[in-house]
Amino acid sequence: MDQPSSAWAGLVSDISGARNAVEPGLRHIALYFGNHSGSSASCLQSPSLLVTRLRMAKATRANLTPRKVTAPQKTIDTFVNPQQKRDYEIRFDCPEFTCLCPMTGQPDFATIRISYVPGKLCVELKSLKLYLWSFRDKGAFHEAVTNEILQDLVVATSPRFMRILAKFNVRGGIYTSVAVEHRAIGWVAPVAVTLP
Repeated sequence: MDQPSSAWAGLVSDISGARNAVEPGLRHIALYFGNHSGSSASCLQSPSLLVTRLRMAKATRANLTPRKVTAPQKTIDTFVNPQQKRDYEIRFDCPEFTCLCPMTGQPDFATIRISYVPGKLCVELKSLKLYLWSFRDKGAFHEAVTNEILQDLVVATSPRFMRILAKFNVRGGIYTSVAVEHRAIGWVAPVAVTLP
């Protein structure tokens, strides 16, 4: 084994020592490249190469860090409408919706467009994504799944108005679109303003 020069040893120490408290594995890598010859000989002559390899090792380890796994859910989370005195529209386009054909078991793909005027509550987006994901393995007719989504969102948020338009991809040479609406009792839509 070749011994690193004092200048090189100092660089290795500086690089690894600064990270030693939070990244002890990098110190081991730095010492390996600093003390071994052969395929690592170029590292002994190029401090920048060592730094690059240290960064690669750090990135690799970061990419392998376990992450919290999400899963489909049937609950829809909400948050308080920040402007309850005003009627305004919120729109979501969800182009990756999938469910299963109840007749064949093959996947159906659709874009779900949700438009609503919130009451006291608004839909939280991550829970909406996980809710829509819950239909992926469920067999449902287009009409049934669109009405089910509307009903669940209305129960969760009690909106003043909500419309869902489900535009399904072609099946058997036919495109299907299903539109359903909910309007709260007593709610009157504001007059539309047309600008010149």
